[in-house]
Amino acid sequence: MYEIREEIKTQPYDKLQIQKLSKNDAAEVLSISLESGAIFPEHTSPTDALLVVLEGDIHFHIDHDNFHLTKQEYFSFPRETPHWVKANENSKFLIIR
Repeated sequence: MYEIREEIKTQPYDKLQIQKLSKNDAAEVLSISLESGAIFPEHTSPTDALLVVLEGDIHFHIDHDNFHLTKQEYFSFPRETPHWVKANENSKFLIIR
């Protein structure tokens, strides 16, 4: 019935890794890991989203702006807005949308 899962903990740092943790009518949660120096190429989200940095150091690029985020910081952004992410060190973050 209830279960502790370890997908985030065991997700490797191997370039870009994306894993869907859950999806229901209300939201989708994605776990992203980026190896140091790797880039999550430009894309858009189909819904408004929240990025939560679990560990590491990233730069989030959106609307010609660059936002530096580190462990335990979060950033919200609107749907259909092109953005991309670069890891300055091995990093893991959640996308909740």
